[in-house]
Amino acid sequence: MKLLRRLLIPGLLLLPLAAQAALDVVATSSSTGALVREVAGEHAEVTVLAPPDRDLHYLQARPSMMWALRGADLVVALGADMEVGWLPPAIRQAANPAILPGRAGYFEAAAQVGLLDAGGPADRALGDVHAVGNPHVNMDPVRMARVALALAERLADLDPDHGRIYRERAGAFEGKVQARLEEWQGRVAGAPGVVSFHKDVIYLLDRFGVPHLGTLEPIPGVPPTASHLRDLTDALAGRHGVVLLASYQPRQAATTLAGALGWPVTHLPLEPPLDADGEAYLDHMARWVDALAAGD
Repeated sequence: MKLLRRLLIPGLLLLPLAAQAALDVVATSSSTGALVREVAGEHAEVTVLAPPDRDLHYLQARPSMMWALRGADLVVALGADMEVGWLPPAIRQAANPAILPGRAGYFEAAAQVGLLDAGGPADRALGDVHAVGNPHVNMDPVRMARVALALAERLADLDPDHGRIYRERAGAFEGKVQARLEEWQGRVAGAPGVVSFHKDVIYLLDRFGVPHLGTLEPIPGVPPTASHLRDLTDALAGRHGVVLLASYQPRQAATTLAGALGWPVTHLPLEPPLDADGEAYLDHMARWVDALAAGD
């Protein structure tokens, strides 16, 4: 019996250590959460702060966010001011110095890649603009693959023992993206163009050379107006295209414009499912690629 106890107790003592080995990672969105799961695998426990059916621009800091951030080893944000209204106050109130901007525990996807629409004036008269650049990098799988490589390095900094695994998994994800690109390029070849609600799809359009024909918002963050819809209808009459909008965006203006032009209109989640990994993220992007092709 004493021998059995001597054999069992060391094993039991190791169990809590094994349970604590996984990094505690908080992602602001399900797309950044998908990257963490893809790169870290079993070596990270992931909490996603924003449900995929919510607009990241307009969330509010909540106690549940602060609770999740309090024990985090790493925060993974989209960045470029996407979460500026709620993430900084949530981090401050979490009182976790390890995840403050500038520390190893804070990581922004947008900071790892070149941004579209960068360098514009920070003028609120122009609407809800992001002077550092458009933050919706999650809509470009190629940029997200580059983010994954940078994320692997950050995870390796925090957990050197598994650095090789993180780098290999990030490289494998980059390979998955490249494997799908050729098929996707063929799907959207000749796609005539897109009207979106907000400039949240321009990275995907830019990746495949699909024209962006306008937005239902007259300026970013301002709801569609009757005069703006008339101007769009007049400018696009006789052309082919598709109206695309995220599932949380209001549909009336999209339906009105699509009806006037005889175009299809498609509503899709901007973010993948809450529990997505890299494969589910790519399946999600495939739905958007199919939507781009619908205007042919």
